[in-house]
Amino acid sequence: MLDRLKSLVLAVCKVPPEPEPPAGSPGSVRIFRAARNFYKLSLIKWGLTQAAAVIGIIVVVWFGFGQQVFPSRAWVGGVFRVLEMFALAGLLAQMPFSYFLVRLDFEMRWYIVTDRSLRIRHGVVSVRELTMTFANIQQMTIRQGPLQRLLGIADLQVQTAGGGGSSGGESGGAHGHNVGESMHVGYFRGVDNAQAIRDFILERSRQHRDAGLGDPDDVAREHPSAVQQDSAALGAARALLEEARVLREALQR
Repeated sequence: MLDRLKSLVLAVCKVPPEPEPPAGSPGSVRIFRAARNFYKLSLIKWGLTQAAAVIGIIVVVWFGFGQQVFPSRAWVGGVFRVLEMFALAGLLAQMPFSYFLVRLDFEMRWYIVTDRSLRIRHGVVSVRELTMTFANIQQMTIRQGPLQRLLGIADLQVQTAGGGGSSGGESGGAHGHNVGESMHVGYFRGVDNAQAIRDFILERSRQHRDAGLGDPDDVAREHPSAVQQDSAALGAARALLEEARVLREALQR
């Protein structure tokens, strides 16, 4: 049932079940996923939020908010009582859907690493996909709160050039979303092997540098004079080749 509903939601939102791997050789693709305990942590947050809302409505109904505010108008108290009942019914009705969104958020988190770059994608209704090349990665940090430590999970933060002003990334909200996420900071959220993933990326970054691989645009920005010299040399070689061709044709005639 949930799988069919998931397929329907993905089709309506036009979200592919799996993201495309980032740039890199096909044989180097490694896929990491959020740990099962991350799902448990999300359920705990969801349950606390739902319980707080239910308790709040019950307290309002129990103490008769409408009658307290308008003691001389009995009909106002009746209207408030009806609204409170509708609010409670609406809250109970949305629970299955909000629970499904928590599960879908867990299942649709993808962390993909190749020999050249990495890609992070999460979300269904609002999809965030972030791709980083190893040449631009500046810093990686492991973050772990008290509940995460208890559950044996952590967040791996990956920061690229220009990401120094980030202040929390996607760490807000009940399900790990935050408005205003920095495109220079990515999170391997809720993994149970954060240190191993960090060491893996560091090793591939080292191999990437040792192999002399890099972004041509970065090379052009960092060494414009070298690019200009290469272009001048190429132009001179083409001119020399053209002169040789003309001379050969003249000798043949």
